[in-house]
Amino acid sequence: MNSKTILFGGSGFLGPIILEKYPDIISVGRTVPPPYIKNKHIPIDNLDDLNVLDDLDFDKVIFLIGSSNHHQINTRSAMGLDHNVIPLKKALYYLQNRKLKKFICFTTILLYDVNRMKLPVNELEPIDPYINDYVFSKYLSEEIIKFYSKKVPSIIVRFSNIYGPTKLIRPDVVPTLIQKALSPNEVTVWNTTPVRDFLYLDDAAEAIVKLLDVDYNGIVNLGTGQSVSIGTIVEILEKLSGKKIIDLKKEVSGPMKFQCDISLVRKLTGWTPKHGIEDGLKLTYERMKGWADECRWWENN
Repeated sequence: MNSKTILFGGSGFLGPIILEKYPDIISVGRTVPPPYIKNKHIPIDNLDDLNVLDDLDFDKVIFLIGSSNHHQINTRSAMGLDHNVIPLKKALYYLQNRKLKKFICFTTILLYDVNRMKLPVNELEPIDPYINDYVFSKYLSEEIIKFYSKKVPSIIVRFSNIYGPTKLIRPDVVPTLIQKALSPNEVTVWNTTPVRDFLYLDDAAEAIVKLLDVDYNGIVNLGTGQSVSIGTIVEILEKLSGKKIIDLKKEVSGPMKFQCDISLVRKLTGWTPKHGIEDGLKLTYERMKGWADECRWWENN
């Protein structure tokens, strides 16, 4: 890895993990990454004026600006467009003239049609982009990538459920449960039944950086290729925290069973995930436990 890679969105969920793991990647964005990140950071006021990058020598881009808060996006008329579509369009409008070797952005496995897909799900399975506003915004993002594909060689990563340590309050089940488990309050989960493909952030970061160097453009699924139930995650976190997690048995959206076919990313990069669910959850819990007194998430929920 060298400093000819820039990353937009280094203050979010995945960005700090990538920057911490690869200190030569340059951060670009309005918000400075967390204090423990020592990478070079280039501040930008907004994506309408990226000329501040004109004199910077870079040829690879990781684009993490966007929102995965589907709960909010699905209840607001234009949030999906404002957070996931317009920023991507603005960035690519500028980057089309930069002669990039690779541009990587991120959508979701929720695009796959749950009524027609076959497990494990590969990149050729049928999609249903009209499920809700969040999924539709990710579909439009993929269409924008296609629009610029002749000028910007790109990989669209369709993420499974990623998890890992974060100081942010997010909608994802794992960090939410850990934040609750570290609080003085009762811990609940909507439903323990769903079975999903959970990928640890550190493994995701490694795969993404490897994809920067491959001779391929198009869609790549990223997960572990394994399925884990929410119930199993609950059991592990109960052991780690010593707290009981109550199943509310609420109805939940998304596929009840999902497993990624990761043969394409393995073929392209040789990558394979290093962390099983118990290992990844333990690492996540221990690091977030160290942040609990500082963050006190339960006071803002």
